[in-house]
Amino acid sequence: MINFLANLSSTEATFLAIGFLGQFLFASRFIYQWIYSERIGRSEIPIVFWYLSIFGGIGLLIYAIYRQDPVIITGQSFGIFIYLRNLVLIYKKK
Repeated sequence: MINFLANLSSTEATFLAIGFLGQFLFASRFIYQWIYSERIGRSEIPIVFWYLSIFGGIGLLIYAIYRQDPVIITGQSFGIFIYLRNLVLIYKKK
C-alpha cells in the first residue's frame, strides 16, 4: 500500500483524497442518522443526513469523473439529484 501511494502523481493523490473524503462523508450520514435517532428515541432522518449525502456524493462524483467510471458517475448523479429534491421538499414544507 505504501509503495502504491509513493508512485502516485500529485494530481492522482489529490483526486484520491477527494474520493476518500467523499466516501467518508457519504458513509458518515448513516452514523449521524443512527446517533440522532438514538438520542430522540425514534427513527428519523435529520436534515444533516441530506447535506452529508450531497457533499459526499459530489466528492465521489468528482473522483468518478476523474477515473472515467460511468457506473459511479451515473449512480452519484441520480443520487445527488434525489438528495437535493428532498431538501427542496423539506424547506418547501417549512
